[in-house]
Amino acid sequence: MELNGRTAFITGAGRGIGREIALRFAKAGASIGVADLDFSAAQKVASALKSAMPIAMNVCDEQQVNQGIESFFNEFGRIDILVINAGIQHIACIEELSLEQWKQVLSVHLDGAFLTTKACLPKMYAAPTGAVIFIGSAHSMEASKLKAPYVTAKHGLLGFCRVLAKEAAEFNVKANVVCPGYVKTPLVENQIAHQAKELNISEEDVVKKIMLGHTVSGEFTNIEDIAEACLFFASANSLAMTGQSLLVSHGWHMS
Repeated sequence: MELNGRTAFITGAGRGIGREIALRFAKAGASIGVADLDFSAAQKVASALKSAMPIAMNVCDEQQVNQGIESFFNEFGRIDILVINAGIQHIACIEELSLEQWKQVLSVHLDGAFLTTKACLPKMYAAPTGAVIFIGSAHSMEASKLKAPYVTAKHGLLGFCRVLAKEAAEFNVKANVVCPGYVKTPLVENQIAHQAKELNISEEDVVKKIMLGHTVSGEFTNIEDIAEACLFFASANSLAMTGQSLLVSHGWHMS
């Protein structure tokens, strides 16, 4: 699976899953737009790649999104692949969530997906082909306690992706969702203590029973698995694979 001569714009690419996708796509030959709220993290990732541009971006800020995508397009002359990965999490039961917390999680995931997609589509539509890849979650299919805004947002990405797949097909642009299970990134590691406190169980039980209890192997999904799934969708040349969701979760959820 090669991406020689192609470009990929990746949000939340300064660390974790987004960083690994950037590294894998670069290895496959793509030029990378490394977009992140933390510009120093974006710079660090970009400096490790052969052809890359770091971009400071709050995906909820329309002006920043438009400027970042335009600057990347002006530098490389095309946008072939968009990976929408930026995300946040907030652990709390519904009655303890504030409206501000609810809106913040939905905004990063859903407003961010809308704004980056909207900004990239005209560039993709003018090209021979394109691919939009959303990083969903097993929580796009399933629910867990204490994650109401996150689960709602990840379910919402499925609907948005399916609409995009129908609208973009005439321009040969594909849209798909990669749905990881629990990946041991800082975002997940930070949840362990919070869930232990909220559920009144040990941190070990959070990992074994809550996070990994329904997998077939008792293992975390790794970031390399997610990057490979994204590369599969990015390199596909056919519209046969569009509007789809791919679970990468060690069997945590099966559909």
